[in-house]
Amino acid sequence: MTTLIDAGLVADHNAQLATRLEADYDALGGMLARRGQDIEALTALAQRFAVAVPSWGVGTGGTRFARFAGRGEPRNVFEKLDDCAVINELTRATPAVSPHFPWDRPTDAKELRQKADDLGLAFDAVNSNTFQDQQNQEHTYKYGSLTANSSATRAQAVKHNIECIELGRELGSKALTVWVGDGANFPGQHNLRGALERYLDSMREIYAALPDDWNVFIEHKLFEPAFYATTIADWGTSFACATALGPKAKCLVDLGHHAPNTNIEMIVARLAQFGKLGGFHFNDSKYGDDDLDSGSINPFQLFLVFNELADAALREGPAFKPAYMLDQSHNVTDPVESLMNSAVEVQRAYVQAALVDRAQLAELQESNDVLLSAQALKQAFRTDVSPILAMARVRSGGAADPVACYRASGYRDKVASARPAKAGASSSGIV
Repeated sequence: MTTLIDAGLVADHNAQLATRLEADYDALGGMLARRGQDIEALTALAQRFAVAVPSWGVGTGGTRFARFAGRGEPRNVFEKLDDCAVINELTRATPAVSPHFPWDRPTDAKELRQKADDLGLAFDAVNSNTFQDQQNQEHTYKYGSLTANSSATRAQAVKHNIECIELGRELGSKALTVWVGDGANFPGQHNLRGALERYLDSMREIYAALPDDWNVFIEHKLFEPAFYATTIADWGTSFACATALGPKAKCLVDLGHHAPNTNIEMIVARLAQFGKLGGFHFNDSKYGDDDLDSGSINPFQLFLVFNELADAALREGPAFKPAYMLDQSHNVTDPVESLMNSAVEVQRAYVQAALVDRAQLAELQESNDVLLSAQALKQAFRTDVSPILAMARVRSGGAADPVACYRASGYRDKVASARPAKAGASSSGIV
């Protein structure tokens, strides 16, 4: 397997931190043992955790007003895979990449898959793009794609999604994520019910093209770019559409796609209860769809989401396997550093949720002990599991401190030299 960060550098980095890590790990292990918990079991759990990284996330994103290009941005999908591989080499928690078409459309899918194999990566869900017009596109999506009044525009959008499925099959993916920005900016712009009817008609064609072992994830978003009425605006609409389409249609939850103060963990519980939770796009938000680094604003909410996931896993058993992916936009940070940090924060919430004593919590809830029920969750959330995460990385061949090791490697300087800026191009596809 090809590695992009020198193994000797990682080993030296870990050796320098070994004494301190062992001491912290032993201290945490003693505290957890007094609670009746096994730190070794939790470390093994952390080692099994995986979250996919978005191919577009390693490029510099932006806002509606500006995009500030970063040094050494990847200029094509092969260079994106290199950056994704670095994230996985140091965190050992991101073994899959989620590509976005047509941004990442290869001329040779076999070559791209071989490149991923060489880097020890696999491909997660593929993403379609009918929320912006592409070069030489015949019909515009300005007034909608899968919901457009124009039957020719809808057919074009359906065809693109089916092409994404075919590309995904060649890459080894097993799912298609569909997000549309379709909707209205003014009352009366379109018929609200008619738009959803057209969406379902289009999605039925896409659903029919799915291989037997594939899923389609329906992603909802409250607003932007449709500011009056977004066609797939909430989990209820997503759930209704997934139910209408069939068992291979599931709902995808992006943490930033809700109104402020929405109880996202309850949405997760509801979708899991009815078998329609397909997966997540993890990020964080302060005001709207901010696409901030995971855990940077509301880590307690992230923990509460994983608390519901842990409960669902106990209820549903091994069949419960929602897809995990990061989805962030980086305009002022090094994207590789942000994605590494986010992968660690999502993994942190996953391990913290495993600290909850489910039997004790059930007893407290049964006896209506409100205060202690809340404290049972807070105790798990307040536990600093950093030594577990670091030990899991070291044992899996990663870095005890991924960001510090990455900076010491000089990787950004190397790619900045090898990847001169490409005039007028955004490596992420997002402007």
